[in-house]
Amino acid sequence: MSRLLRFIPDGGSLVEVTCRSIHSRLLLRPSRLLNEIIIGALARSKQRYGLRIICFAFVSSHFHLLLEVNDARQLSRFMGYFNSKLAREVGRLTGWREKIFGRRYQAILVSPEEAAQIERMAYVLSHGAKEGLVDSPRDWPGVHEVRALLGEEELKGYWFDRTKEYAARHRREDFGPLKYATEETLTLDPLPCWKHLTDQERRCRVVALVAEIEAQAALQREKTRIPSLGVDRILAQDPQSRPSHSKRSPAPFCHAASKAWRQLLRTAYGEFVDAFRRAAERLKSGDRNVQFPQGSFPPPLPFVGG
Repeated sequence: MSRLLRFIPDGGSLVEVTCRSIHSRLLLRPSRLLNEIIIGALARSKQRYGLRIICFAFVSSHFHLLLEVNDARQLSRFMGYFNSKLAREVGRLTGWREKIFGRRYQAILVSPEEAAQIERMAYVLSHGAKEGLVDSPRDWPGVHEVRALLGEEELKGYWFDRTKEYAARHRREDFGPLKYATEETLTLDPLPCWKHLTDQERRCRVVALVAEIEAQAALQREKTRIPSLGVDRILAQDPQSRPSHSKRSPAPFCHAASKAWRQLLRTAYGEFVDAFRRAAERLKSGDRNVQFPQGSFPPPLPFVGG
């Protein structure tokens, strides 16, 4: 199946980004150093490209980000910068010499509806518990936004300048692990439909979401009579190993709470694709003055801003 064109509606959108490690290997298995690297890379990437980070969850084989972006170029630059840094650091930590991610990130539009946005936040929050790995999202030993959203944790990490480290080694300089590292603090942005709420009101709503997630996870454990894997066994896993079975399902075009919004987004995308294809045909025929639709990446021309 061919990949969809990268598309963000005019004015920006909330998007859920998913990226999976190659073969679903456990290359993102949590560790203190990897956690600090991920937070540092997210903070530096956000500062560089200016999008809004709502929430995130990094489990051993993949990660989810809920982002508010202005256009497809901003998202593309952010993900290229972040994934490039993360892949290099994961390779250093795990000794994996092949590529880290199996394919390009997948971005799914989320409608402006409050129900749709809350549902996606709850889905990201549930990681760690919904898979039966830990009893509560709070217990996940890796990078997870839940503790920060509840005011239990400040998101601090490090950006490691490996270029300076390389130069220092060639000068035969003796330096510590943090000599060329910069501490970064990641601040989370509110869900678009919650921007009018106070910090305390947003925290109370997150508490309710987490309580529901924990209740559903407990019910699932009782039903299957299978206890959660537990933190110790998670941390003991080999990062280069791969699960015997990886659950995958086709990604939806968008996340919406109503048929009307789902149809509206599909219609907008269809018009965008039609305009792109017409312009591509004119370009193939030799028309160098053709205009591609705003927000597109015409091959091999630069991004069309608006």
